[in-house]
Amino acid sequence: MPAKPEVYRDALDRAREQAVAWLESMPTRPVAPRLDADGVIDRLAGSLPADGLEAAEVVDELVAAAEPGLMAMPSGRFFGWVIGGTLPAALATDWLVSAWDQNAGMRYATPAAAAIEEVAGAWLVDLLGLPGGSGVGFTTGATMANFVGLAAARGHVLAQAGWDVEARGLTGGPAVTVLAGAERHVSVDLALRYLGLGAPVAVPADGEGRIVPADLADALARAAGPVIVCLQAGNLHSGAFDPMREAVALAHEHGAWVHVDGAFGLWAAASPRFAAAMDGIDTADSWATDAHKTLNVPYDCGVAIVSRPEAMRAALGTHAAYLIRGSADRADPYELVPEMSRRARGVPVWAALRSLGRSGVVALVERLVDTAAALAEGLARQPGVEIVNDVVFTQVCLSFGSDERTRAVTARLIADGTVWMSGSHWRDRDVLRISVSNWSTDGADVATAIAAVERAAAAVPA
Repeated sequence: MPAKPEVYRDALDRAREQAVAWLESMPTRPVAPRLDADGVIDRLAGSLPADGLEAAEVVDELVAAAEPGLMAMPSGRFFGWVIGGTLPAALATDWLVSAWDQNAGMRYATPAAAAIEEVAGAWLVDLLGLPGGSGVGFTTGATMANFVGLAAARGHVLAQAGWDVEARGLTGGPAVTVLAGAERHVSVDLALRYLGLGAPVAVPADGEGRIVPADLADALARAAGPVIVCLQAGNLHSGAFDPMREAVALAHEHGAWVHVDGAFGLWAAASPRFAAAMDGIDTADSWATDAHKTLNVPYDCGVAIVSRPEAMRAALGTHAAYLIRGSADRADPYELVPEMSRRARGVPVWAALRSLGRSGVVALVERLVDTAAALAEGLARQPGVEIVNDVVFTQVCLSFGSDERTRAVTARLIADGTVWMSGSHWRDRDVLRISVSNWSTDGADVATAIAAVERAAAAVPA
């Protein structure tokens, strides 16, 4: 019997009420959760009840148990890790993605989802100034976007060496050397591990985490056989960008494939302000980024872009009699990402881009950067605070003198709950790390954040 619309209506109405109440609480609620995971488990634990509940009641029961354990990540006062908020159009269309319930793997079966993602991908390539005709896949996040780019790289460099890794595997084939900056993100290492390539050879980085071209040249000269070079657009601590044009040219002179991990920083390519910092980004071979960071779409959504879509399809594509092709000359979505079954996560990307337009994306990126600069400027005026990085993008790292005091101030700040900033360890010292990633962060949030840090620092003797 087909489901009647009212079966869904009550539950969806209740979910909308709860979602709106959650979002409306953002300006005033503490950022930190009130319960830890064990506390939420206590609220949910026990045997599965013998009898079920009406769908709307399930929504209410879940919210009552979960709400105290929710981190206010959508808040403009959340500066932890690199986690963006959600633009209204992206959130609303993400709800539609769930309601439409399209398994977005095949063009033939889900033409609307495939078409929307294809348009969004083309918009992204154009917006970021990358080579036209590049393949674009929507992954779970930058880790799997790195996986996609590096899988294409692995297949290409081994094919250049006369080895078909897709048919023969790695055993017995030429060893692939992977070179990456000493301050690369760990997601690069994870992707390489998944691909059976092992840990990369670390190339020295400068004081802001940028790969040093002279050392890259030396490493390339020592490498034998197939080579992949991993560069970085947006260092996790400093926000700095590797010298793209010089590094890519060096790599290509040695026949290497160049992959760029730009989880949050690749979006700088959209802004003319960063033309010099991103010069040469288009000369690389593949790129990885997150839409759920700088672009502010809901979790989860990474983007893999590969200049040679045929290498992408060779690494990730497959065929079976039951998989009906939607086009003889266009890739099916499942040929561009690791999953054969997935939600249409490119739809909120289309919505975010359509709601912002080109000028809006530029304004969003530049506003995040300006906010980071305002935070750094305000915090630097406080006694005993040292900004330890050049604030060139959206990342700010600060020290309060000794490592012990920095850890204590960080703990005090988190316990206060007014804002959320995470601790880290960089350049052999502990730091308080601030990442500006939320489209809604405004001047009032900046003032609140500066005051919260000042309170925390005042409570910890120098």
